[in-house]
Amino acid sequence: MADSSGQDQDVVYFALYRYTPSIPAAVVFAVVFCVLSIFHIYRLVRHRTFFFVPFVIGLVFEAAGYIARIFSHFDTQALGPYITQTMLILVAPPLFAASIYMTLGRLIVRLDAESASLIRVRWLTKIFVVGDVISFILQCGGGGYMAAGTLEAMENGEHIVIAGLAIQLLFFGFFILVAAVFHTRVRHSISMISVRSHSGRFSWPGLMWTLYLACALILVRSVFRVVEFVQGNDGFIMRREYLLYIFDALLMALTGIALGFVFPGSFLDDHGNDEDEDDGDEDEERKRGLAERATSV
Repeated sequence: MADSSGQDQDVVYFALYRYTPSIPAAVVFAVVFCVLSIFHIYRLVRHRTFFFVPFVIGLVFEAAGYIARIFSHFDTQALGPYITQTMLILVAPPLFAASIYMTLGRLIVRLDAESASLIRVRWLTKIFVVGDVISFILQCGGGGYMAAGTLEAMENGEHIVIAGLAIQLLFFGFFILVAAVFHTRVRHSISMISVRSHSGRFSWPGLMWTLYLACALILVRSVFRVVEFVQGNDGFIMRREYLLYIFDALLMALTGIALGFVFPGSFLDDHGNDEDEDDGDEDEERKRGLAERATSV
């Protein structure tokens, strides 16, 4: 009987939460993401840069996810708020990534430097967005599978989420390589081409470095979530709520802040920067030559 009792104590069970979700932490980040959503909506509408819509949707998902965690505080066994916060917080970064992919494609076209890119612009956005969609679907599917509520469904759902996160890391890592190669090839060759934000405070290299920062933040967050799900429901990370806020909520908030401060739409909108077009004819030949030389770097 003693041995049997000891074995029972070692049984690992699936729990929705290994802690009671914090209301103050959830409220703080729900407010932060709500404010960021409103700010990005304002900038998106102002510059009419609708390729940034996925990023805004991601911010809204983040806000809704942390609101759901507030409800979980009052009932840690309620499946609805748990699945809602799990899915929305998981799938927000792939939406951020989709807008980042489209930003690079539009910047390459604006610089007239497609020859410096490893992938033709017409394929660049499609390839990475398709990878993003696959990752998005798998993570949503994994979260949805967990909604069945059984132990087997919870565990299988975690495995599907891990697969989605792994695909996201693979495509995102390749995207960073493509962006870095492009930047290296053109940063000296076309430094004289004027592509600046509307305020004039930032030039296109500043936008590139902001994209790198956003990519690094998303990459660290994604690695964290992979480790979290690989460890399992009873793992070190799942038992410590503060790690979620440090390595997910905070990093994604910083991503929203960075791309709000250096907003891609202020460089790549459909109606701005008309002053650059006035000098387009006389600079066109020079730009082509510089872009072609960039491929030899």
